[in-house]
Amino acid sequence: MSNSPSSLIAHAPIEVQWLSGQTFEAGRRQGPKFRIAGDGRTAPSPFDVLLAAIATCAAVDVVSILEKQRTPVHALNIGVEANRINSIPRRLASAILHFTIAAPGTTLEKATRAVELSVTKYCSVRSSLIADASVSWTVELGG
Repeated sequence: MSNSPSSLIAHAPIEVQWLSGQTFEAGRRQGPKFRIAGDGRTAPSPFDVLLAAIATCAAVDVVSILEKQRTPVHALNIGVEANRINSIPRRLASAILHFTIAAPGTTLEKATRAVELSVTKYCSVRSSLIADASVSWTVELGG
């Protein structure tokens, strides 16, 4: 895959504004904003946001894939477990995404395949991480 200028697309600019202490507000210039707290006490921490971004990125495609299979999602939950390297920088070492999906008409096999495609092929957030950060998943069907 080429990274030449002709193969790149620009992402909407993100702005981050310091509010006080370790609290910031982030978002697109003209879009909704969300708070991030360095210590994770009054808002999600930057690392919390990273884990949520991986899960959400994968979830978007899971919903789309299951809709295309004519088994629309009625409910979707993702629990995220992660391990970080103990030395500075305390980067992501591994993550496990635990999907619980309620999509009447689907099978565990189809739901698992949708998650696998999403995480390994379509999720740009996961693909943007360093190569040695393992991201795996589990899937269960819910009611």
